Amino acid sequence: MNKFILFCSRFALSLSAIRRFLNMNGQFPSILLEKAVNEFAKLPGVGRKTAMRLVLHLLRQDTAVVEAFGNAIVTLKHEVKYCKVCHNISDTETCRICSNPQRDSSVICVVENIRDVMAVEATQQFRGLYHVLGGVISPMDGIGPGDLEIESLVQRVAGGGIKEVVFALSTTMEGDTTNFYIYRKLEKLGVKLSVIARGISVGDELEYADEVTLGRSIVNRTPFTGSV
Repeated sequence: MNKFILFCSRFALSLSAIRRFLNMNGQFPSILLEKAVNEFAKLPGVGRKTAMRLVLHLLRQDTAVVEAFGNAIVTLKHEVKYCKVCHNISDTETCRICSNPQRDSSVICVVENIRDVMAVEATQQFRGLYHVLGGVISPMDGIGPGDLEIESLVQRVAGGGIKEVVFALSTTMEGDTTNFYIYRKLEKLGVKLSVIARGISVGDELEYADEVTLGRSIVNRTPFTGSV
């Protein structure tokens, strides 16, 4: 109990210190600290208080730990590649999935982003290949078909050997619009076009679905009718 009380006291003091830092009329005790906090605060979902906690945490770590963290980010940015086949992130020209002979190369699952590949893989219900579009058609955001990897998908299917294309985009108006656009591009190429079952709630993004629900949606996929 005493250890718990001590922990709570230290945690409260830490929060108090952070509040004092952030309430000094926007001033920091160190320009270097301010710069670090500002950079962390640029990350999605990270506010200034969280950024401060992260920076202070790093300051308490050994130099080797901080350098390893920084080097990992820099190396990722400079050396990561995108698969020339499916556009998934990879360490080599062709990703592990596309180069795996045990995968069913006749089935392609079309997803919006790399996080969706990870979500589908986590279900262990799909053994085909992927095609990462890099987004969905969204005129409001200035994203058109030419901004996505749609043409490379058409060329991939037209090249032969593909029996089925599975649409696994988010169940939003933008996702449905993208499905329909691709459907019109592929409908005359003689491949089966299907869409994951609507176990995913309308408006939900694929990456936020639980593994069981997403897995069932993939297994129970239905023919795509071409309607938005």
